[in-house]
Amino acid sequence: MARRRKADKREILPDPKYQSLKVAKFINNLMARGKKATAEGLFYSAIDIIDERTKGQGIETFEKALRNAQPMLEVKSRRVGGSTYQVPVEVRADRGQALATRWIISFAKARSGKNMAEKLAGEFMAAANSEGATIKKREDTHRMAEANRAFAHFRW
Repeated sequence: MARRRKADKREILPDPKYQSLKVAKFINNLMARGKKATAEGLFYSAIDIIDERTKGQGIETFEKALRNAQPMLEVKSRRVGGSTYQVPVEVRADRGQALATRWIISFAKARSGKNMAEKLAGEFMAAANSEGATIKKREDTHRMAEANRAFAHFRW
């Protein structure tokens, strides 16, 4: 942890199509090796696939998937008197969004499918319906926090 000063938050511009910061952050996380145009193409293709399947509710499905995948609690390691405890802590909103984004992308990559846009669309739809690997990961995170509730008094 930095001891000098707090790191500045970088301002990012909203995406050109939907004017949404959430979409812009998702595309930035999806991007590999600086290829932003490719990442944007993948994301917008996935939204178009969802639009075809759900009759024009692509961006709403994306936002619902992101909301459903955000964890409320997580565990952090805390060392007290020679022992390390898993202490449950609440997740800040920006960290929750970052975790949800990271989980959706990683589980979409692990899916079997034709191309990344199809995989991403499938993961969005599964998460929006509260099912799939991303939601299972969130439930596991909550279960870990619930199991270690006894150590909540070590919170700092």
